[in-house]
Amino acid sequence: MPVSLDSALLEGLISFFLLVGATFALIGSIGLMRLPDFYLRLHGPAKATTLGVGGIIIGSVIFFSTQGDGLSLHELLIALFLFITAPVSCHIVAKAALHLRLEAVERTRGKPWN
Repeated sequence: MPVSLDSALLEGLISFFLLVGATFALIGSIGLMRLPDFYLRLHGPAKATTLGVGGIIIGSVIFFSTQGDGLSLHELLIALFLFITAPVSCHIVAKAALHLRLEAVERTRGKPWN
């Protein structure tokens, strides 16, 4: 069965976004596991994993939008919800940690209690 150039380019584009998203999600997960204190660990899920999920959602939008039913808006709403809620929830968690004065390593900057 011959594969057209458009189909190959589309599959390549979808694969690119899935791989970029998976790479960011992996980096965020490793950061969450490896960084030394709570404040540094917040960066992994807040930034890298959000970008990773965003990349995967872009790949999903492209895939389902080319399947014949038009633009797939479900994934765009998921991305909008994720990009709004992830920074807000991390900010709330960080404020709670500052309020509780959780221990931090010396290289963590911005400690208001010092």
